Amino acid sequence: MDAGAENLNAIAAWAVSLMETLGGVGAGVAIAAENLFPPLPSEIILPLAGFAAAQGTLGLIEVLIWTTIGSVVGALALYGVGAWLGRRRMYAIAQRMPLIKVEDVERTEAWFDRHGSKAVFFGRMIPIFRSLISIPAGIERMPLMRFTLLTLAGSAIWNTIFVLAGFYLGANWHIVEEYAGIFQKVVIAVVVIAVVAWIVLRIRQVRRNRAADESVAVD
Repeated sequence: MDAGAENLNAIAAWAVSLMETLGGVGAGVAIAAENLFPPLPSEIILPLAGFAAAQGTLGLIEVLIWTTIGSVVGALALYGVGAWLGRRRMYAIAQRMPLIKVEDVERTEAWFDRHGSKAVFFGRMIPIFRSLISIPAGIERMPLMRFTLLTLAGSAIWNTIFVLAGFYLGANWHIVEEYAGIFQKVVIAVVVIAVVAWIVLRIRQVRRNRAADESVAVD
């Protein structure tokens, strides 16, 4: 058995243990943990919860409700981290980071002001960003009620899709994880390419600015 299969089995066993012990609440706890620790994949936990509902171990509506509650609780915890971090600490961190300019942070803030609601809603349906999007929302102090409702709506859609997939696939619930894994790899690849492109452009800009300063100094 390869490492990936072993990890899948370990996560599945942990989630099953929670659900057997706590019922629907256990599914909610697992999803809350997934929000706080993104390496725990909801793409495994949610279909598995759906499969448990298909077996009659849990109620389908119970699973949908508790997993969505878990998503909201986990997101609120990360929102709290962002709120604690705040704009002042964010700017202080940015000033110490190489290649980062205060203007970058200001542009990010302006972007979030314009598109924050859409980012929170749709971000709940994108691997990795499902968790991370809560932090800038907290930093920018998005109104808590709006953040909660957007998170609730986005999470309910995502959770319902994966829970129902597990419910109808039955013992083949793990197939969902395979396709979701492909989607996650595509997202990661796009992010990595974007980050590398940004770093290259920033290094070139720094070099141009340095060359211009040296030219002025020589003159």
